[in-house]
Amino acid sequence: MSTDALEPLSFPTDAEGWLAFASDRPAERIARVARIDAELKGAHDLSTVALLELWNDTEIALAEALSGAYLLSEAHPDPAVREAAEAQVQAVEALSSSRLLDRELWAVFADADATGLDDAAARLLAHLLRDFRRGGVDLDDDARERVRALTDRDTELSLTFSRNVRDGRREITVPAAGLAGLPQDFVDAHPVDADGRVTLTTEYTDLMPVREYASDRDTRIALLSAYNDLAWPDNDAVLAELLAVRAERAELLGFGGWADYETETRMIGSGAGILAFLSRLDAASADAAAAEYARLEERLRRDIPDAGPVTIADFWYLLSALKREEYDVDAQLVRSYFPFDRVKRGVLDVTARLLGVEYVPVDVPTWHEDVSSFDVVRDGVRIGRIHLDLHPRDGKFNHAACFPLAPGVTGRSLPEAVLLCNFSRGLLEHDEVVTYFHEFGHLVHDILGGDHRWVRFSGVATEWDFVEAPSQLLEEWAWDADVLGSFTANAAGEPIPAALVERMRVADAFGRALEVRRQLGHANVSYHLHADRPADLQAETERLYATTSPVQPLPGLHPYAGFGHLTGYGACYYTYQWSLVIARDLLSAFDDGLMDEETAHRYRREILEPGGSRDARDLVEAFLGREYSFEAYRSWLEGE
Repeated sequence: MSTDALEPLSFPTDAEGWLAFASDRPAERIARVARIDAELKGAHDLSTVALLELWNDTEIALAEALSGAYLLSEAHPDPAVREAAEAQVQAVEALSSSRLLDRELWAVFADADATGLDDAAARLLAHLLRDFRRGGVDLDDDARERVRALTDRDTELSLTFSRNVRDGRREITVPAAGLAGLPQDFVDAHPVDADGRVTLTTEYTDLMPVREYASDRDTRIALLSAYNDLAWPDNDAVLAELLAVRAERAELLGFGGWADYETETRMIGSGAGILAFLSRLDAASADAAAAEYARLEERLRRDIPDAGPVTIADFWYLLSALKREEYDVDAQLVRSYFPFDRVKRGVLDVTARLLGVEYVPVDVPTWHEDVSSFDVVRDGVRIGRIHLDLHPRDGKFNHAACFPLAPGVTGRSLPEAVLLCNFSRGLLEHDEVVTYFHEFGHLVHDILGGDHRWVRFSGVATEWDFVEAPSQLLEEWAWDADVLGSFTANAAGEPIPAALVERMRVADAFGRALEVRRQLGHANVSYHLHADRPADLQAETERLYATTSPVQPLPGLHPYAGFGHLTGYGACYYTYQWSLVIARDLLSAFDDGLMDEETAHRYRREILEPGGSRDARDLVEAFLGREYSFEAYRSWLEGE
């Protein structure tokens, strides 16, 4: 079957249909897996390849069930659909973990003959046997049952944690004068009530402008305080139990801790590797961060002589002020060139040219009227479909991420993926444009990597600490004058001037080391909460942030309760900087320009299209012609 003959998913058009899509569809896939597992256990004369094909069928069914349910649990506007989908996510995760504890299934593959398998099939068999071991299949009966219970509880707690974050939207009110410094379109969109006050929410559409432009420090502190208490106190007990569950599970499986369990399948290799890497980041950024902090502190003193230390509520505001005053980069002027509709179209156009594809709009039913859908076409053939859900609403995932929707399997199913973001419908901050390029990097990786026989290797299936590198690389296109000039326009229709973009690039180097320290703080919290399991989550989180960066946390708050990555990334938030080291080195290959066709197509071929079919180190070496190094990242950190 040719790819062009494959049909994308069809979505329901009414409430009853969506409930069925969220519940009946995953349930059917779960039943399918049960039937195939019974066939596997009774298969005595099948070749190893035939056994792997059956296992592949189960993984396709599980991917179809989990991806659709997980997306709807985070995006569907109907709470009943979200609830039904969340229940199916839990059911699919429970089935996936229980299968890895099934000794009969394990025996089918443990006894399989690997002779004559091609590289991809041999890789699948090796990964499968590793998964069984990591699942606990070789433990005694009592330990296996305990691992089963702990794994299911991890899923339940993670879903609860994420739901509390998603539903944790908060509001504050401030005096109308508290909007001083904010853009006029923002002020106009926030009417003053009868008491002379204005309501602000913790949605990104309010949070990001306030933290950057509000000259009233009390306003910044009030909104950042609400944001840093998102999902608290609800998630306090949830996280404490989650950390305990993971620690016990890792111990039962023979690992030194949760970080060792998670990193066994990643590039970094061990929990000790995380500490060594974070130490390297610490040493590389400490001096530059101290110098940058001194400039922020001096600037804050000009406004408030007795202000005390620079806090996270001051960070973006002071950076923006100094970039405006010392680098001639006015963020409000910059945002005037980024109307949302132009950015949306521009990202599509730029990535289409870069990667040799077309995005063809399709008018299909979706879960919300904000969603726009596009077929991804190459050489006249549809190779996948993407869905863009880009504005905030109640009950929706409130950060920015790419969600797989349908797995790409050669000759069987088209890859589909979704962006869930929370952008303004008006003008975007340049940071939001960077975020859009970043998340779109995941999207194209999922689609272009979605043509594999074995679903295990399809799409964004690389090691989890490499997966951010392609997205971080694509961020660079949001800093290129020619790229931005191709789609930006202010109210007069004029594109952003190249000279302004150059000043933006120069200014961006200032604050870079402090941003690395901020990310290092997140990584320390991620690692140490799992490794140390402190009795007082609030006190230890605050201590970690306060000792990692000179920019201080707001005291007495609970940012861990809204730290969504503590579920998916666990102890491994280091991933973002690890991937960035690689991304900065990948960028060195684009010496002939970011839109150089030969380099871009080689990048697509060597990095994106292989999906997880090869180790990440091998992908990078194939593209660069050498192993990656730390030097490009170090130069970037030093502003060179």
